[in-house]
Amino acid sequence: MGNFLPGSLSDDEDESAVALNEKKDKKDPLAKRCDNCSTLGGSAGALNLSACARCGLVVYCSKACQKAHWKSSHKQYCVPKADQVPQHQNPELTRKNSTSTAATDGEECRICLEALNDASVTTLQCSHTFHETCMVELRKYKLKQVCPLCRAPLPPGPEKQFEEAIRLFIKVHRLIKRGVATWSTLPAQAQGDLDEAFTGLRAAAEQGLADAQHTLGEFYMTGLILAQDDKEAARWFTKAANQGHDVAQYFLGFFFEEGRGVAQNNKEAARLYKMAAAQGFAKAQNNLGTLYLEGRGVGQSNLVAAQWYKKAADQGHAEAQYSLGTRFFHGHGVAQSYSEAARWYSKGAEQGNADAQCNLGYLFKEGWGVEQSDTEAYRWWKKAADQGNADGQNNLGNLFREGSGVAQSYEKAALCYRKSADQGQMDAQFHYGHLCCRGDGVTQSYEEAARWYRCAAEQGKVEAQVALGVQFTSGLGVPQSYEEAAFWYRKAAEQGHVKSQFDLGCLSKMGCGVEQSDVEACQWWKKAAEQGHAAGQNNLGNSFRLGMGVAQSYKEAAFWYRKAAEQGHVNAQSDLGCLFKNGCGVEQSDVEAFRWWKKAADQGNAAGQNFLGNSFRLGMGVAQSYKEAAFWYRKAAEQGHVESQFELGCLFKKGCGVEQSDIEAFRWWKKAADQGDLDALRNCNCLYQEGRGVIEGPVFMTKFDPNIGQGRSLFE
Repeated sequence: MGNFLPGSLSDDEDESAVALNEKKDKKDPLAKRCDNCSTLGGSAGALNLSACARCGLVVYCSKACQKAHWKSSHKQYCVPKADQVPQHQNPELTRKNSTSTAATDGEECRICLEALNDASVTTLQCSHTFHETCMVELRKYKLKQVCPLCRAPLPPGPEKQFEEAIRLFIKVHRLIKRGVATWSTLPAQAQGDLDEAFTGLRAAAEQGLADAQHTLGEFYMTGLILAQDDKEAARWFTKAANQGHDVAQYFLGFFFEEGRGVAQNNKEAARLYKMAAAQGFAKAQNNLGTLYLEGRGVGQSNLVAAQWYKKAADQGHAEAQYSLGTRFFHGHGVAQSYSEAARWYSKGAEQGNADAQCNLGYLFKEGWGVEQSDTEAYRWWKKAADQGNADGQNNLGNLFREGSGVAQSYEKAALCYRKSADQGQMDAQFHYGHLCCRGDGVTQSYEEAARWYRCAAEQGKVEAQVALGVQFTSGLGVPQSYEEAAFWYRKAAEQGHVKSQFDLGCLSKMGCGVEQSDVEACQWWKKAAEQGHAAGQNNLGNSFRLGMGVAQSYKEAAFWYRKAAEQGHVNAQSDLGCLFKNGCGVEQSDVEAFRWWKKAADQGNAAGQNFLGNSFRLGMGVAQSYKEAAFWYRKAAEQGHVESQFELGCLFKKGCGVEQSDIEAFRWWKKAADQGDLDALRNCNCLYQEGRGVIEGPVFMTKFDPNIGQGRSLFE
């Protein structure tokens, strides 16, 4: 069953169709012939033809032919002369529309003798009205093509009308293809041909020819020649579909799926697609596969979806080949196979399917099912991008940004990203925003970065939501706002972005942009901690240790500190050492305490270095050594750790692990005192009063009070 819309026939096919339709029947349609054997009157076989005595409408060459014709068909059509409607022949009388008022209540079809139905009748040029189905059946018999009542020649059958209409339409279409005219500026003769083509097409459609009904439906659907009208299109598709026309069934199914011209109904769409698919129509098979894939109008089934995609793909349907490749890529309804995915993507890609080209490029990029090749990835992504495929343009931008398979170029990357971003591709919007933020390949602009980040963030791109949160936190390109920052961090956090969960916890802890809440802080830190975020685990450990936002529990604190410490989180290592030292939540162990403090100290953690100095000074968990104690105290003291500054001063005063020096003792105690350490202030005051270790008396020394604080480690 054909599709006769523009573009459906090649020029060669146009010529063939015209040649076919230009053949003329050279026989005289009014020549007298035997209605049984078709022997021409006056020929050697039949010098004289005799009419039926009952109706007088048919003629025979012999009694044998009359008997044979009576038994085969004439008996049911033979109408006595007295019952016949008077003949009204008028060559200028046009054929009545099938919905005319010719059929009135009480009249009957003189072929089947049943009541006429206005919805399914046809009126001939002679004004006699019959059922459409009766006329269709009558034309099938080898009878003279005349009215059964008055013997007036029948108008051309719907097939002939359709062929002639298409011939005229192709004739006009050639003018359009050659650029001689447009549909709205046709020459008078061409417009006349077009009007005649439409008249014939409608006549054939109204006589029940499925091809004509389908073609008329397409004209209404596309708005070609006729005013676009989905309801009329659906009406004609329905007529053709009910006769089993596969293309009409497909289009009507599409209308039900989209709710065009009919009420949206996926079940009805599936039913019609099944009818067309069963006849092997590839587009229907592909669309039916999609309905099964998505569970619309049918029970969801990856297996059945893959089966229908396979049927369409085997016929060369490019979209089905892409869809089948995707089934193999994910292993949905078929055994997972990257090589099979690549095979079907290749078939679709070679036919120009941009989605297949894009996915095939991805397989080459990753080396899945094909040999890894950035060059091949570039080639296929370029083909997709040249068709305007947004994903292909974004992927091409990635290659230029990374310099993979092509020479690295931020400028070309920016061009590709921008094309894709303008189509709403959120990954490209984020990448282009990042280039704007850094000034790579484009003019640096935090404002432009924020604009594109927002475009992507509003589509749910997590990285863009985080980046936008950072800009609102710092006030780069946007007014500084913790409220906006918290809003976007929450968007990302709710999608499981671990860093945003941690940051949102910190904002809740500080009450920045959100209401202060230790409980909220712990909830977000816990989400981050459960995903393995070390800082989140450490903060959760702190919360359990202090009982802030959660019930106090050293055991839980130790659990989360250990999680973070094992990932190398330095503060967690230091705090875990303290829990082991004090036996809080874990079995007391100076050795374990020393081990964790050493890990923290090796990373430069001042608290760990201080605790390590204590361990060496006191010989707890390790062999006692003032020298080692002094070494670690100095590292911490140089970072400003007040406890280590005080203890290092004590070691210099006593000469333990270092050469005795009141000057060095005073220097380190003064550093601690400047930070408010009262014991250090007292020791400095004592040295000052004794004149030991002080070369010049600073002015602030007069303010020292020997009674401030209680001695922690006096030098006497």
